[in-house]
Amino acid sequence: MEIDDKVPVGRPMIYFGPANAHGVHLPHNDALVISSTVANYTFQCIFVDSGSFADVIFYKLYQQMELGDVPLESVDTSLYGFVGEVVHPLGQISLSLSLGSEPTRRTRIVCVLAVDMPSAYNLILGRPALNNFQAVVSTYHMKLKFPVGAENAMWKQ
Repeated sequence: MEIDDKVPVGRPMIYFGPANAHGVHLPHNDALVISSTVANYTFQCIFVDSGSFADVIFYKLYQQMELGDVPLESVDTSLYGFVGEVVHPLGQISLSLSLGSEPTRRTRIVCVLAVDMPSAYNLILGRPALNNFQAVVSTYHMKLKFPVGAENAMWKQ
């Protein structure tokens, strides 16, 4: 692996320092859970999972969103859970996802898989959404940062 220590002009380096852990009760083993706006609905309990290859919305929440005539598109994939159980998504849908707050709020279109199973979370943000935002996650600091112009935005639990 080659390390590039040069930061492009006009692009800030994303850095987590001691000040970013202010207010976090250390040590901890907590998951990073955020709130966000999805398709103009604000949701709590969004699990940030940088280990997940998919962004997931739970079907019960999808139904509550009342998206009208926007159906799920069929998808031919399976998800595998922690102990190897197979979950077949009901379909996929592209939704707007906003992170941050003004003036550093950013919105992107993300494709989420809808699954019909119980969950303590409303959505799971996996690597596709995190990469779409160029986000960097620090579970130690309980923060998510992403570039916004010449600054970095920070979204925290």
